[in-house]
Amino acid sequence: MSHRVALPEQVRYHAKWVLPITAPAIENGTVIVEGETIVWVGPRDRAPAAQGDVRHDELGNAILLPGLVNTHTHLDLTVMRGLLEGLSFFPWIRTLTAARTDVLNSNALFESAQLGVVEGLQHGITTYADTAPDPAGFDAMRELGVRGIFYLETFGPDPEQCDRAVDNLHRTMRALDPKATPLVGLGVSPHAPYSVSDELFTAVAKLAVELKLPLATHIAESEEEQSLVVDGDGAFAAFLNGRNIPVRPRGRSPIAMLERCGVLSSRTLLIHAVRADATDRATIAAHGCGVAHCPASNAKLGHGIAPLAAMLQAGIHVGLGSDSMASNNQMDLIAEGRLAMLAQRASAQRDDVLDARTMVEIATLGGAKALGLAGTIGSLEPGKAADLAAFTIPVGANPVYNPYDTFIWSMAGAPACRVVVAGRERLRDGQVVGCDTEALVSRVTETAARLASWKAQRG
Repeated sequence: MSHRVALPEQVRYHAKWVLPITAPAIENGTVIVEGETIVWVGPRDRAPAAQGDVRHDELGNAILLPGLVNTHTHLDLTVMRGLLEGLSFFPWIRTLTAARTDVLNSNALFESAQLGVVEGLQHGITTYADTAPDPAGFDAMRELGVRGIFYLETFGPDPEQCDRAVDNLHRTMRALDPKATPLVGLGVSPHAPYSVSDELFTAVAKLAVELKLPLATHIAESEEEQSLVVDGDGAFAAFLNGRNIPVRPRGRSPIAMLERCGVLSSRTLLIHAVRADATDRATIAAHGCGVAHCPASNAKLGHGIAPLAAMLQAGIHVGLGSDSMASNNQMDLIAEGRLAMLAQRASAQRDDVLDARTMVEIATLGGAKALGLAGTIGSLEPGKAADLAAFTIPVGANPVYNPYDTFIWSMAGAPACRVVVAGRERLRDGQVVGCDTEALVSRVTETAARLASWKAQRG
């Protein structure tokens, strides 16, 4: 499918509220787009006179802002929504891995990833940072015309697996590289401390520098991971010992372990960072790493509340992530932002921790900064890419005193009415352009039936 259709010379998007992010909210605002680029943002009554071919898109009583940035997804796991309920983390991840291996072929993973992108578009998400051991998410993002970074995962908890894992990773990256586009780029991802040895972390970090690729890793997520790294103990340690893989303490903390392995110097995205203490936060900030904050997934799996406010105070670039639908069930960054604010205030027992404007910035420009894309996306400014999302303000969200407060506190679950990526309309009035969503859901549901049967037989 090709999305390189001719673009109108100029499109003017008009909305009750425009949130540029880097400038104050604009009531009765306009964003002017030419080709793939924003050329003007401001009050509608001050817009420059139209010349030539112009199309006006009247969004009405809506909030128009930069496309939302989802800094952590597993798009190919969308089909597992609801499959693994009630499992604690170690059996959850073991069952997920087995289900993927036993049931899901490449086509099923691709269709699952497509459904994930469709869901994201319906919630105003234009950019995805996807991690997976296969290119399903990469292909789905390219197919549906969204923006993203695909981080190819690698695994190998045994040091003896290191050379083979790096060779396989390098070979796959060479095969994928010709398929990368200006919208969808590539990165690498050593999965997590319980599935990657120190030797493999170091080797992948070196490869990322050599190939000039960004790197992402799951880190400081759970108590089980903390016990493995700091004490060489716990459920993951027992599992590795059972496979005759040596286990030893690896550092003061998971973040300290990554620093020792050279992982923090590769444009690194740290996923979760729930257990990042003050020393860890200073280390993250010093290396300029980004953090993907996934409050719903962290809470659902019982991992805790990441120190979001403290990370922001340390100068760390933080974005919001949904994580997979196997651990979250919905890809709604407005709901994610609302939960993040509630959790931070409840944890601190203070009502002045964060505010809605900060949270909207985290969901847009913060995510762009965390992914190293802030020069292109994340705010509505002349010269930046025309990645836009508009949400009609629901009846139940009125009246509007402050559009940031309305967006975060009152619009969780609200669908986007318009989504544009690089000047191209990807969603109009709830329908994803160029996708038969009903047929896609039907196919993914058939795969889900096979997963349910597999799980029932597994017991």
